[in-house]
Amino acid sequence: MAHPTLHQLYAELQAERERTWAPEQLERNASQRRSLVARFDPAAYPQPGQVIAPFTLIDQDGKALTRDELVAHGPAVLVFFRFAGCPACNLALPHYNRHLWPALKAAGIPLVAVSAQNPVDRSIINRHGLDFPVAADPDYALGRALGITFLPDDQPAVKPGDNWIGATLGTNSYEIDQPAVLILNGDATVRRLIVSPDWMDRPESETVLDHLPEARSGDLAANAA
Repeated sequence: MAHPTLHQLYAELQAERERTWAPEQLERNASQRRSLVARFDPAAYPQPGQVIAPFTLIDQDGKALTRDELVAHGPAVLVFFRFAGCPACNLALPHYNRHLWPALKAAGIPLVAVSAQNPVDRSIINRHGLDFPVAADPDYALGRALGITFLPDDQPAVKPGDNWIGATLGTNSYEIDQPAVLILNGDATVRRLIVSPDWMDRPESETVLDHLPEARSGDLAANAA
């Protein structure tokens, strides 16, 4: 039986929101995504062949994951997501766990999900049984180096104890990552950086695998399982 694509899952989520959300809430969400899409300039991000400077991520167990460790045996894939409670991220990461990770694992290619949320909120791992590491990007270091972070158009003042994105992320800031997929070569150069200014429109696993011929030999069998 065919599994739904990410596009189909997001269409279902949007349809549910249109049924259940107030019009002003729908418009706020859509307006921010439209604004990011309007500002999006693919040429502003690291291009294929550009070297990514050394970085250190911290995984769910507090272990350091460095750039050089990740690419020590060849390419590596980093999937940037917003935060553990983001509904769209809770569709993307389990989808990649099912359709992307098996082919990468078979080819020995690391996959790490990354967000600015520090420390890692393990709930998204436990909720979906994710089989790849989830890591924090302390102080937005890698996200800023890639240029994928942004500040929302609406940034209301907050008081101590308020439930807001800075408290959720543990950063005390409205700054947040745009979803993105970074494919690094073994020499730490960019093979492909796919940025999703609209967080309800992220690359399918097939799109990522198109840039990874090393994993192509086993992906059809893995996705059919």
